[in-house]
Amino acid sequence: MTTTTSRLLTLLSLLQTPRDWPGQVLAERLEISPRTVRRDVDRLREMGYHISALKGPDGGYRLEAGADLPPLLFDENQVLALAVALQSAPLTGAGIEEAAARALATVRQVMPSRLRHRLDALQFTTLPGPPGTAVPSELLLALSGAVRSRQVLRFDYAGAQSGDGDAGFAPPRRAEPHHLVASRGRWYLVGWDLDRNDWRIFRADRITPRMPAGARFRQRDLPGGSVHGFLAARFRGAEPGEGSDWPCRGAVILHLPAADVVPFAGDGTVEAVGSDRCRLEAGSWSWAALAASFGRFDAGLEVVGPPELAAAFVKLAARFTAAAAR
Repeated sequence: MTTTTSRLLTLLSLLQTPRDWPGQVLAERLEISPRTVRRDVDRLREMGYHISALKGPDGGYRLEAGADLPPLLFDENQVLALAVALQSAPLTGAGIEEAAARALATVRQVMPSRLRHRLDALQFTTLPGPPGTAVPSELLLALSGAVRSRQVLRFDYAGAQSGDGDAGFAPPRRAEPHHLVASRGRWYLVGWDLDRNDWRIFRADRITPRMPAGARFRQRDLPGGSVHGFLAARFRGAEPGEGSDWPCRGAVILHLPAADVVPFAGDGTVEAVGSDRCRLEAGSWSWAALAASFGRFDAGLEVVGPPELAAAFVKLAARFTAAAAR
């Protein structure tokens, strides 16, 4: 039988999930009576947790936000997830590395020794995104607020030019912000460009919002079914909805063991065809880029197909030969 303390911790862990909990369901999960659930809820309220009772046939409970911050409870998996997320802060480019390091130190300090040992065993190094791509947290809050409020965003965009080719002046861009996304070490704003009448992906580090914000808008359906599908297609050079594959796909036989190729194959497929050879199938946005990606393995290779890939190798060979001659 569990002790009262451990039962209260389990109850609090359940209530911290974002859902309403019927009293009978809590009783079944904790293997206690509904009356004991009510008493345990009263004990948690005395500790400072704001737990509201829900009306209805079954009744229930919900953990609400309070004026004061009571002790927080994390289970083992949540602690490790929190530690990984805090250590990964440099990947976001949000300029919160120092705050994340301090938060991780605070979490570690109050951990039980068993969890602290697991955390210490999970040490890894994270590298920030490309230089100059860090985005101030204030800008991220402004962009996220525009997405949430569904208001047209007016902003200057670094590197943009006016329609008549004048690089010295560019009118503010106007877009309906749809999603704020962190991907590949950068922050992006996905939105509907009102002046170009098309979907666009804006780099957040190049955005300077203008005030005041524009009118509210009715949200459009994003092509590709999801922001992930939309970005994946655009980064491949394809149009959303054209399928999930690269526009150019081919295969070669590399004169290398499969084990040497797998770590560097990305989303390609590697199949061993002998002890010192393997078949690599991959995709790219152009045939020349695909051929170049196969050439980076610095090994002999044979083109399996299609003919467009073989032609790309011929073109690259002539181009590299000319470059070497010069």
